[in-house]
Amino acid sequence: MANNTCTDYEETLRPEEIEDDEDQDEDDDEELQDWDDWNAEDREGEEEEDGFDSDFLCLFCDTRFTAIDALFDHCISTHYFDFRFIREALRLDFYGSLKLINYVRSQVAENKCWSCGVCCVSNQELLNHLHEVSSLDDIKPLWDSDAFLKPFLQDDSLLFSFGEDDEADGDYAIVSEVDKDELMNNFKRFEEMSVDSDVASASNDHLNLESSSGKIHTDGLISRELVGPSKRKTNDKHLRTYFPNHVARDVKIVNEDYFGSYSSFGIHREMLSDKVRMDAYSQAILKNPSLFNGAVVMDVGCGTGILSLFAAQAGASRVIAIEASEKMAAVATQIAKDNDFLRGTCSTSDSDHCNGVVEVVQTMVEELDEKTNIQPNSIDVLLSEWMGYCLLYESMLSSVLYARDRWLKPGGAILPDTATIIAAGFGKGGTSLPFWEDVYGFKMSCVGKELVEGAAQIPIVDVVDGHDLVTKAAVLKTFDLVTMRPDDVDFTATVELEPSLSNSADLESKTTRCYGAILWFETGFTSRFCKQTPANLSTSPHTPSTHWSQTILTFREPIVMASQKLMFDKSAAIGSNACPAMRINLRMSIVRASQHRSIDISMETVGIGPDGRKRSWPVQLFNMR
Repeated sequence: MANNTCTDYEETLRPEEIEDDEDQDEDDDEELQDWDDWNAEDREGEEEEDGFDSDFLCLFCDTRFTAIDALFDHCISTHYFDFRFIREALRLDFYGSLKLINYVRSQVAENKCWSCGVCCVSNQELLNHLHEVSSLDDIKPLWDSDAFLKPFLQDDSLLFSFGEDDEADGDYAIVSEVDKDELMNNFKRFEEMSVDSDVASASNDHLNLESSSGKIHTDGLISRELVGPSKRKTNDKHLRTYFPNHVARDVKIVNEDYFGSYSSFGIHREMLSDKVRMDAYSQAILKNPSLFNGAVVMDVGCGTGILSLFAAQAGASRVIAIEASEKMAAVATQIAKDNDFLRGTCSTSDSDHCNGVVEVVQTMVEELDEKTNIQPNSIDVLLSEWMGYCLLYESMLSSVLYARDRWLKPGGAILPDTATIIAAGFGKGGTSLPFWEDVYGFKMSCVGKELVEGAAQIPIVDVVDGHDLVTKAAVLKTFDLVTMRPDDVDFTATVELEPSLSNSADLESKTTRCYGAILWFETGFTSRFCKQTPANLSTSPHTPSTHWSQTILTFREPIVMASQKLMFDKSAAIGSNACPAMRINLRMSIVRASQHRSIDISMETVGIGPDGRKRSWPVQLFNMR
């Protein structure tokens, strides 16, 4: 389910080609040179801005410092907290250090000791209590959660400065290699996060975060879409199981805005016209009669009610269709009635053949108990089409898991029951560069390169042709909807991309250029529940396109890759023509953003050369909202 919100852009990143580009290979060397020029300019700009003044707030008290070393020295002498020693002793990378800072700030905000968890009645009592740590290994798990990737304080300058004087030792770049302006701009978009006190007490101060959304819509059609900040604040469809307190205050406004966006019939036509989507669900429901015959079914987020109608057609004895949009709930009710599937009514004269089993309930699933009486653990099959762009953007997964835990019978079926995010590298054809290189015989490459440069900061939703992939696909993350927890949607995972030159324009030279990574997903209706006819819904670039398209994450500069060892220059940078990378390692974090249903993606890139040497590129942060 992918909803879109109108946003205007002067240029899309990948217009349809006006003419075929016959001179593409001749421009490759010039293109790499231009990339180098840009990078040199960026470095000059960074050097000019490195001298900006910062205001660093102590982790424990209200003291502020103009130098980060002074802050850390103060924490050692006054608060028994040695940040630099902890980083070194535990070998914390950029993310581990970021989590530690946010974890400590969250504990201090609740007057709790960061190391032993003792609760104090005031900040002064906490400051008097602070003590040295006897064993770092014992307390490291306290902040080992992706939830602490969220900045606890808004505009926390410490988060993009704590590694200024460090050098990257391992495979992945630390904050000293991250563009400070980029981090500043991204962190400024985060709202100040709060700790859910009830959940924190139960899970030793585990932060529970919420997200929001804003997809891009142009007359119901998906073209090249920039997913970024929007003038319109799109909002939550179903409340997540756990909300920070400050977000809960705005829930009503948030939901009304979001539900209104689903009142457009154009959105539903787009989803109903998605053949891949419809074929997968219809096969899973209609071709597994043993699962649905006589079953009690719940459809979370029913929209027009199409899945509920399939379930009724497959022989369900009762179908509870839940829809939060008031307009669409009324529409679904009328559609069920018009097709003789509405519970309690039948338009045919032969009542013996009336199939009225569908009841539509207008509510959020988290508030279903207020609308109707459904016994806990009484549902045989839980249905939902909850997926968003990149699987998790604007998805309803948390609501589905809420319904699973509340109403699904032990051993009951949930469809789909698996979901997988997959990654691969894409080449020049996956960018806008080919179009701008020859526009009616004129070179406009400067436009394309500027657009690609901008794409390195904003995720793009678009259809990528399978022929434009230059690496093999790799699984980033798999979810089992039967067993996963709501917090599992925040994760960090690593994939290794190996070159696949069969689609490369540089096949003769045995090298290719990787311009970034694309993400897509697959959901499975496996034989665990669909024993007669399993099904699979894939948004792969190798299969027919869907309304979800793929999510494109563009590198700051292309990385040259080779599938076999070639003659190379040991002094050259890995990923260049002189020393192609044999593999690219990506470490990605996908977490819920501070805005409802949005997600934040970070990507660390490491190229591995033919001699085993490694090169790290700065961390990139992408906001899907």
